[in-house]
Amino acid sequence: MTDKVLLRVLYLDMNSYFASVAQQVEPALRPRPVAIVTTLNRNAACIAASYDAKAKGVRVGTRMHEARALCPGIVFRAARHDLYVDMHAKIKAAIERVLPISAVHSVDEVSCQLLGAERHLPNALALAEAARQSIYQHAGEVLHCSIGLGPNRLLAKIAGELHKPSGTDWLLPAELPGKLAHLRLTDLPGISTRMNARLQAAGISDIPALYALPPRQARAIWRSVEGERFLRALRGEDIPDPASKPHSFGHSQVLAGPNRSPEQARLILRRLLVKAATRLRRGGYFATRLYISVKDQHYQRLHAGGKITATQDSFALLLHMELFWRQLAVERLFSVGVVLGGLVARQAHIADLFEMRQSGALTPRERLCISLDALNQRYGRDTVRFGEAPKGIAAYSGAKIAFGRVPLKREFKE
Repeated sequence: MTDKVLLRVLYLDMNSYFASVAQQVEPALRPRPVAIVTTLNRNAACIAASYDAKAKGVRVGTRMHEARALCPGIVFRAARHDLYVDMHAKIKAAIERVLPISAVHSVDEVSCQLLGAERHLPNALALAEAARQSIYQHAGEVLHCSIGLGPNRLLAKIAGELHKPSGTDWLLPAELPGKLAHLRLTDLPGISTRMNARLQAAGISDIPALYALPPRQARAIWRSVEGERFLRALRGEDIPDPASKPHSFGHSQVLAGPNRSPEQARLILRRLLVKAATRLRRGGYFATRLYISVKDQHYQRLHAGGKITATQDSFALLLHMELFWRQLAVERLFSVGVVLGGLVARQAHIADLFEMRQSGALTPRERLCISLDALNQRYGRDTVRFGEAPKGIAAYSGAKIAFGRVPLKREFKE
């Protein structure tokens, strides 16, 4: 390997992020195995675990009583999404002391574009270590990360997975597919269990076979152009990400015991809808579809919803929700969810015959909703509410960290 081979992307992935943040803010936890749970209820599930807990078999979805049996001495802490977002900001600032972040992929993953002399391997490795040390110094000494270097984001991300925790590695076309031959197909980001089944059915059982796949066949297996894009990236091409915009705004919540009655579940669903509507307004969109879903006492997923007149008015959305709710006759629920879809940007909105507004204009009630959002931001969550509140409001209701989305700090006040 010579320093003449150029890299383009540095991909940084924080290790056991939620558990590490707990150990950073609570030093007494550092020598102990830690798991993060949704709540401290007896049967809650783990959503993250420290590496020593993972070594004993604690995984995402492990119940608290199971984790205690697998890992005696394990300590549980309830998730603190606002704290993870705060620490995310500190980590970003620490990295940017070394080089600019070009993309945030999740609360614990970012990537940086390498330019000029930074693309030579020795320089890129030095930057990777400088970024790691900057995180230790400016964000937290127990916040570890794995770093990958590659000619594109996919290969840089895969390289970062090769030596967890706290490792650094690189992938270049000349080393492929040999350097990845020991991995399973499902070890590659983007190869789900379902996609793996399609590949196996097509006779593709390992990474060398995938690497040799003709692009046209990759399209057929993926059933879209994404198959060819993935394959070309795996071979080292710099494939730009397609331009994207939000397709929907939504929230869901698993219900605690007292909230599983239809009435309490309805109130929580209302709250989640209001949170989604606030995000809709902040993004400058109208919704033209509304869907609600519940998981009932038989663990079946039930849905209701459909097309609505374009709006960002919480009052109108709540009325639609009540009509859809009446279609779901259930006695006991385990989760609820809401999605606002069919998004139309205000500047692209064209009023139809039945709308009492000009194209792109806000109605008086929509302007009122924006004013109510501002009041809650200034004076705190629930300064103004849309109707009755649930009896048991889950922490971070509607503002939890989701895959690929980091909530704004202001969402914790809504």
